[in-house]
Amino acid sequence: MRISIRIISLSLLSSISFFSCTDKNSTSASTMKPALTIEKIKENIEAGELLETQSPFAQRDFDPYLDGKWIGNAISYGCYREGQAPDEIGPTEDQILEDLNILKDHWNLIRIYGSDVDSERVLKVIRDKKLPFKVMLGVWLENETKHPERLQENIDQVLKAIELGREYMNILAAINVGNEALVDWSFHRMEQPNLIKYLRYVRNNVSVPVTVADDYNFWNKSHSKEVANEIDFIVTHAYALWNGRTLADAISWTDSIVTQQLKSIHPDKVIALGETGWATTYNPDKKGPGEQGTLIKGKVGLEAQQEFITLLNDWTNKTQVTTFLFEAFDEPWKGGGSDSGPNEVEKHWGVFYENRQPKPSFQGFLEQKKKESTTSNPK
Repeated sequence: MRISIRIISLSLLSSISFFSCTDKNSTSASTMKPALTIEKIKENIEAGELLETQSPFAQRDFDPYLDGKWIGNAISYGCYREGQAPDEIGPTEDQILEDLNILKDHWNLIRIYGSDVDSERVLKVIRDKKLPFKVMLGVWLENETKHPERLQENIDQVLKAIELGREYMNILAAINVGNEALVDWSFHRMEQPNLIKYLRYVRNNVSVPVTVADDYNFWNKSHSKEVANEIDFIVTHAYALWNGRTLADAISWTDSIVTQQLKSIHPDKVIALGETGWATTYNPDKKGPGEQGTLIKGKVGLEAQQEFITLLNDWTNKTQVTTFLFEAFDEPWKGGGSDSGPNEVEKHWGVFYENRQPKPSFQGFLEQKKKESTTSNPK
C-alpha cells in the first residue's frame, strides 16, 4: 500500500505545552516552537508524516561535564542480571540503586541502550537519589521493512525517548537514536531513510544533543555524511579485539580510527567513542564469517583485559575523547542466553561479573592507578 507523505512544520501545529524545543545555542526568539504532545507526535508518526531537518540547524554542544568536571571517561551500563532481559523481566529500583552506587565511585557518565520502562527506572533512581550521573539515553531500533512487527516497537521507543528527554533533560547528556542499525553487517540493519525519519522526530521534539551510534565501518563511508548532517555529534564503535588486533597495537589502531580516519571524513563533528572494550572469555571454536573464533586474534582473558583498560584509560585522559568502556557488568542474557554456551563472548565484556563483584582485571587496574597516584603525589 502506498502511503502519501506530507512534510509538516512544527511551527504550524497547535498542540501546545510550555516545553521549548529550541537548541541551547540558538539565541533567536523566532526559532522557538511550541512542543507537541506525545499523543500528537504518535498520531503524526503513525500517519506516515515526515519532518524536515530543523532549519536553521543549530548544532547543540555535547557537554560531558558534571559540576565543572570532565566526565568523558565513561561506561556502558546494562542493567540486566541473571534471569532478566529486555522486554521480559527488568531490575528493581533497589537493584539499579545497587548498581549505580557501585559505578559512581569510578564513572559519572553512563550509557544505556533503550527507551523503555527499565531505562526510565534508571533515570528515576538517579534523580530521586540525587546521584552524580549524566546519561546518554538510547533508542533501540530494528528493521521494520523485513520485520513489520518491529514498526510499533520502533515508534514506542521513539515516543518514550521524547518523553524521557523532556522529563529528565537535566540528567541527559544526549539521546542516541539507533545502535549499530546502519552498518552493513548488522543483524537488525535498517534502511537509512527510516532511521533518519525517527532521528528527526526525536531531535525536533527534545532540547538535548542527539546522535546516532554505529560502528566505524559505517561512519567511514561517504553515505554516512547524510546522517552526520542530522546530528549534533558522532558516536562510533571501534573494537580492536573484534578487528583482529593484538594488545600491542590496540590503542594505536583505535586512535587512528577515531582521531584520524573518522575526523578526516567528518571534520566539523565532535566524535565520541561509544563502545570499545576487551572480553575476558570467548569461544575460539566458533568459526566462520563474522564469528569470534575467526575474527579475534588477540589474547583473551583477565590479564589482557587489565592491560587494555589501563592503556585505554591513559589514551582517553590524554586525548579527552569521550569514551564509553564496554561494559560495566557481564550480561548472561546476551549471545543466545541460556541456549548458548557459557564461554560465548557476548556474555563476558564486563569489568564486573554478573554478580556485581569486580573482576581481578578491574581490581588490578584500580590498584595500579592507586600506586601511580601515590608515586606522583607523595605525602
